[in-house]
Amino acid sequence: MSHLLRTSRLFAWLFVTGLSLSTIVASGFYLYLRPGLPPVDQLLDIKLQTPLRVYSADNRLIAEFGEKRRAPVTIEQIPTIQLHAFMAAEDARFYEHFGVDFKGLLRAAIELVSTGEIQSGGSTITMQVAKNYFLSRDRTFIRKFNEILLALQIERELSKERILELYLNKIYLGNRAYGIAAAAQVYYDKPVADLSLAQMAMLAGLPKAPSAYNPLANPERAQIRRNWILGRMKDLGYITEDAYELAASAPLTASYNAADTEVDADFVAEMARTEMVRRFGDKAYTDGYKVTLTVDSKKQQQATLALRNGLEAYDRRHGFRGPIGQIEQSELQPENLEQLIANYPRVESLIPAIVTRVQDDEGEVELFARTLGKTTMAFETMTWARRYRTENLTGPKPEKPSDVVSVGDVVYVKPAAEPALNAMADGQEPDTEGNGQIETIDIRKVELAQVPRVEGALISLDSDTGAIEALAGGYSFSQSKYNRATQAKRQPGSTFKPFLYLAALESGMTPATIYNDAPIVFDDEELETSWRPQNSSGQFYGPTRLRQALYQSRNLVSIRLLRDLGIQTTLDYLEQLKIPTSDMQKDLSLSLGSGLLTPMELARGFAVIANGGYDVQPFLIRSISDVNNEELFRAPEVILCDRNCDDKTQEADTETPADEPHSVQVARRLADERSVYIMHSIMRDVIKMGTGRRALALGRSDLAGKTGTTNEQRDTWFAGYNHDIATTAWVGFDQPAPLGRREFGASTALPIWMDYMKVALDGAPSSLMPRPNGIVNVRIDPDTGKRARPGQDGIFELFREEDAPPPLDSRDQSGNGNNGDDDLSRQIF
Repeated sequence: MSHLLRTSRLFAWLFVTGLSLSTIVASGFYLYLRPGLPPVDQLLDIKLQTPLRVYSADNRLIAEFGEKRRAPVTIEQIPTIQLHAFMAAEDARFYEHFGVDFKGLLRAAIELVSTGEIQSGGSTITMQVAKNYFLSRDRTFIRKFNEILLALQIERELSKERILELYLNKIYLGNRAYGIAAAAQVYYDKPVADLSLAQMAMLAGLPKAPSAYNPLANPERAQIRRNWILGRMKDLGYITEDAYELAASAPLTASYNAADTEVDADFVAEMARTEMVRRFGDKAYTDGYKVTLTVDSKKQQQATLALRNGLEAYDRRHGFRGPIGQIEQSELQPENLEQLIANYPRVESLIPAIVTRVQDDEGEVELFARTLGKTTMAFETMTWARRYRTENLTGPKPEKPSDVVSVGDVVYVKPAAEPALNAMADGQEPDTEGNGQIETIDIRKVELAQVPRVEGALISLDSDTGAIEALAGGYSFSQSKYNRATQAKRQPGSTFKPFLYLAALESGMTPATIYNDAPIVFDDEELETSWRPQNSSGQFYGPTRLRQALYQSRNLVSIRLLRDLGIQTTLDYLEQLKIPTSDMQKDLSLSLGSGLLTPMELARGFAVIANGGYDVQPFLIRSISDVNNEELFRAPEVILCDRNCDDKTQEADTETPADEPHSVQVARRLADERSVYIMHSIMRDVIKMGTGRRALALGRSDLAGKTGTTNEQRDTWFAGYNHDIATTAWVGFDQPAPLGRREFGASTALPIWMDYMKVALDGAPSSLMPRPNGIVNVRIDPDTGKRARPGQDGIFELFREEDAPPPLDSRDQSGNGNNGDDDLSRQIF
């Protein structure tokens, strides 16, 4: 008995000693580590790394920037059964322990000994929150002890629901998905609330090993893990036996679903990204900003398509440049085709394909296309493919498929229009590579295509505010990030003339002022040669009214007009309109648009004309919100102002609360409204009977515009508008080179403009500039610009009151046709 007592005392002493030592050691670690632990209240202020998302004005996703996909949710947005799935997998006693679950640690140890694998984690959810938010992932004892201490602190200061919310928004679940909401989107393309029980259990199995249990990379292991979690949920009473059986037998339905962009607007997205980085630095990618732009998704999509279609149409007119690659016939084994074609990239909707057979008798070509597999191409889709020789010369029209392609050629194709539409009508789901383009569709026929070498841009502005409604900066952003809409400085050609003529109207000239369209020669001492400008037709038309000279784009009249106005006077007027003049020529070639402007600068100038003469500036970002959907910035409201503009600015500043993120921007008048109104009238004639007649096909009477073509057809333009919207299209090579003798603004840029405007104006009522006071209609003699005599055939013309032709006196009744306002040299030379 005494021996037993001594033994008991020994064990008791050892136990007390061990417990004391453990307490001392633990206390020592606590005292050592406690000062370095972060305060738990930091969790309440932590910003989860959430990507930058860019949306159109009608809330369509344009782009997402950031390494981590995350969409934070509140605990109320997560179904209870989903919470149970994660607790069954990670911490079944979550609501029972105080941050550290010693039973759980013991169970994990037993699982490791008995099965060689830990199914349920030893760390509690609270410990994982501590590790994910505050600690490194180093596997050290010190880190683990810090984790335990932090978990205890977290449990004391935060509610269980708040801890669960932090956990489910932070965890990494594979495929760049952080948090439960992002994972539901990536794997199932659903919000969390719409997931099935089997899908919930699958996601709950990912935190332990996002790669090993990933349903995309390891479906078998993922299914085993899912069913184990379902079993745990049944054992814990979270689900019934029937629910378990149904979910455990459910097939795997996970697939990769990137956040689908809904608008093809890469150039616009890059502009927004650049601006956000300028404002917020690298935090732009991680702090969950939502940027809403001014672009309309429907208009933007059409701008992208219109530009691509127009550039492809130009390219086809100039012939087929041949295959992009050649593969030896000996390599064309069926098992090799997929690997061979994988070396060639897609370019937007154009798909690389290998020619495997050419059948001249049947007028058909067999190909193996990337993502499409075996397909055929009819000869009817290849008849455009004359061989390219120069921009002005192509080979003969092909008579059979072998005139165009040979076996082993690698060419670009695109789905033939009719089968593609049928495929979509049949309800087939397109698969994408994250670029908004169809990637895998069951299409049997394709047509020959090629990537255009020519480039272009299209910009559309709300003329009253300057808001960018659509912008396309080139054929393919993936091929070239160069945004021609904002970066390409090009000669505007005749699209510059409206600004020159507007200056003339403001200086007292009228649409009826007569200028002689006749040859003119200028000696250039620097070049030791003479400048002999011509009209594009090569002809001369004699005395011409300014209205007719503009809508028919008479170069020689424009040169004489600039000479009379004065080069510096005209440049000063351009600066008044806030059109950049730093790259403008200071000689008479300025009248023909020899200076340099970006398409955006030209579009903005036409917006000033379109809105009646007010100073609007292009802008893209409508608003910026933070991750909590609180608005940080809103673009100022634009108010058009004629007089007392300083007072309106002060009024706006006074009425806007100091904490409001937006204000008012006053757009002052830059041009006389009567002169602008007359300019509208003249430029509508460009479309009614001038160089823009093709636009009559749109069936609208409110359209005005101007074509433009520079020397040797290096740049071609169309800039047009109604009172509400101003749109400019440009076509040219990045390295300026002739587009071809038969290419002009009316044949290259105008079709792109029309293709866009038919959608942009669809359903919109006619919008004309209201007629201002001080405008008079006078019937004039079209040959002299003077008032028509009684009984004489004449035409009506618009004038500012003070510039109207004087009434006829008795000496004018004979109508000799001379214009007293024009000097003799203008008439003759």
